[in-house]
Amino acid sequence: MSGPPPSTTRTEDDAQIVAQSLEQPELFALLYDRYAPDIHRYAARRLGDSAADDIAADTFLVAFRIRSRYDLTRPNARPWLYGIAGNLIGKQRRAEVRALRALARTGHDPVAASWGESWVEDTDSRIAAQAPLAGALAALSAGDRHVLLLVAWAELTYQEVAEALDIPVGTVRSRLNRARRKVRTALGADPAFVNDAAEVA
Repeated sequence: MSGPPPSTTRTEDDAQIVAQSLEQPELFALLYDRYAPDIHRYAARRLGDSAADDIAADTFLVAFRIRSRYDLTRPNARPWLYGIAGNLIGKQRRAEVRALRALARTGHDPVAASWGESWVEDTDSRIAAQAPLAGALAALSAGDRHVLLLVAWAELTYQEVAEALDIPVGTVRSRLNRARRKVRTALGADPAFVNDAAEVA
């Protein structure tokens, strides 16, 4: 994908770009420009900056390789890309769970620390407040945690999560409800923590 892509307007939907990229591979760079920052931010929140670089790059490499299988009836490729990123993150879920448990146990979050000042203004107090939430997230099943974080951190709709994970919308709803219930139960009755859970959910 060397050289600048041909002029393409922002009004072209993602499916058109994917379809055209089969004949003009350099066009796929337009999807990278549109979505790479979002994918990187999401991966960084889950695994830290250093892992996020690899996850973001690999997401678009995989997407480019399998673009001929993209469902061209879907004009927005964002859920598809998050699904690929999620699969790659899932391969590192042990590292994610270890980091969440470390935060819950010690109050030190190497992932949040890697975000830098642009991510958190008062890192120490925010990490301390999130320690119970991290423990609750670590206790979730991988599937429930993934749905919860796609809604909370990637801000996908239920339908987009269903597309990203290739599961029915009803399954998204049940996993999300179960995850929210478990997080709220784990956080107890402290109003501050209950509010945090609602925001994350």
